[in-house]
Amino acid sequence: MTAPAITLNKRKSQKRDIVFPIVNTIILCLLMFITLYPVLNTVAISFNDGIDAVRGGIGLWPRVFSTKAYADLLSDELTYNAFGISVARTVITTLLNLLFTSMLAFSLSRKEYVLGKFITLTVVMTMYVNAGLIPNFLLISRTLNLDGTFWVYIIPTMFSCFNMIVIRTYIIGLPEALVESARIDGANDLRIFWQIIFPLCTPVLATVALFVAVGAWNQWFDTQLYNGGKKYLHTLQYLLKMKLATSTQSANSANATADALAHASKTTPITVRCATTVVSAVPILVVYPFLQRYFVTGMVLGGVKG
Repeated sequence: MTAPAITLNKRKSQKRDIVFPIVNTIILCLLMFITLYPVLNTVAISFNDGIDAVRGGIGLWPRVFSTKAYADLLSDELTYNAFGISVARTVITTLLNLLFTSMLAFSLSRKEYVLGKFITLTVVMTMYVNAGLIPNFLLISRTLNLDGTFWVYIIPTMFSCFNMIVIRTYIIGLPEALVESARIDGANDLRIFWQIIFPLCTPVLATVALFVAVGAWNQWFDTQLYNGGKKYLHTLQYLLKMKLATSTQSANSANATADALAHASKTTPITVRCATTVVSAVPILVVYPFLQRYFVTGMVLGGVKG
């Protein structure tokens, strides 16, 4: 190949190397904007004046700035109680789910456990065969008598089959020599789990904790089923759901509502709904950055090894 041809190929290669990052950056920025726009729009509406928000057309910035929606939301004692219930539920569910799920995953990962394959198959079958809503409701409310109690949020969610499979796969990928050396030193299974396996499972446990915490924090349907009549047991997400329902009902009589609110609190269901959405999303947004560095590592290692 002649020198001019080589030079031409190099220039084409350099041009491709420059074009791809530019196009890739433009596409990623566009996707980021599409993803963030609904969030930023919700924040903008929540800080907008209620009566002005009824007109619509609010973009990424409040048209008439107001914190009245947050003032009304935070002045309600039910909001603080629901927030506390949601936090307690999320923390307790996450801790207990990690504890029981990881312990079972460790037991089923041992080759010397005779019933390991049978129990694993039995547990996995529950992912494909489910009794349905009504049998679950009867089991929890009538058989276990958890209806109208805080523990209805905790006990049914203390174990997850999918999370168990992820943790078990991760543990199988750990060096077996660690367990063998610990047994030679006289350590029992419980000590091996707590002092060796559990610390090494930090990436996958952080990933599972994020799954469980987000699921528990966003759950509202069980509140409606079991604790709908107990206001002191309402979660923040259920409170948001009720506000959404109120907002929908109010939209049917928008003119009368807007006129009444114009002379009253200067808030509308739209702004209160958006403010509740922002308040309910903030805790997860605060926790997520601390677990993000474990997320990819835990999913890759827990899903590939073994």
